[in-house]
Amino acid sequence: MLEKSLSMNGKVALVTGASSGLGEHFAHVLADAGAAVAVGARRVEKLEALVAAIEAKGGKAFAVAMDVTDNDSVSQALDAIEANLGIINVLINNAGVAASKHCGKVNESDWDFTMETNLKGVWRVANGVVKRLLAAKQGGSIVNIASILGLRVGFGESNYCISKAGVLQMTKSMGLELGTKGIRVNALCPGYFKTEINDTFFDSEAGQAYIDKMPAKRLGELNELNVPLLLLASEAGSFMNGAAIPVDGGHLNSSL
Repeated sequence: MLEKSLSMNGKVALVTGASSGLGEHFAHVLADAGAAVAVGARRVEKLEALVAAIEAKGGKAFAVAMDVTDNDSVSQALDAIEANLGIINVLINNAGVAASKHCGKVNESDWDFTMETNLKGVWRVANGVVKRLLAAKQGGSIVNIASILGLRVGFGESNYCISKAGVLQMTKSMGLELGTKGIRVNALCPGYFKTEINDTFFDSEAGQAYIDKMPAKRLGELNELNVPLLLLASEAGSFMNGAAIPVDGGHLNSSL
């Protein structure tokens, strides 16, 4: 019964930022659960390898070039996905960037780089998917990939923290306005998992010292995000809307 409720059979899902890291992993999770998965990113050659890996396991996937900072790119990508797979009814809004700097060293270019992808890019893709769902009078599920840094702050990460806090308010606002239309909007807030964005730091002496201060004293394993993701994306979470779910080994609960 539980496996059935977490099933993604019959769903058309889009994962943004799918060329590596969390996005690549999420694409496999959704495909393994039965969804037809569209994977979007700027690095199309990596997407093609991802599609081949999913298809080798018997899944269905489609790669599309998508730059979430460009409205035309997003619109063309959504058109292509709809033509090949059908209307997107599950969106995993994962594309994101980080530019770690002390707030006193952030310039306008740094600010725009982070906000254009992490906040406006998330809104741009969600807005495009929502308009198509509303026009088709269909329900759906949007999962915005936020961060525990949207719930608390980390030193030297002001731009990133602000962008992810904005994503959480976007999640709540859109969830409120779209709930009556059968469209749920929730946020997954990962703690620290090693990806290409942070692997250099966590492999360093300073990174290892930081890990040792975490309540769990380790980084998360990607498979520990599988069920939380499917809970929000699938019918198992049908009564969840506007929620922000941390998966962080208790990091948010650390002592002040």
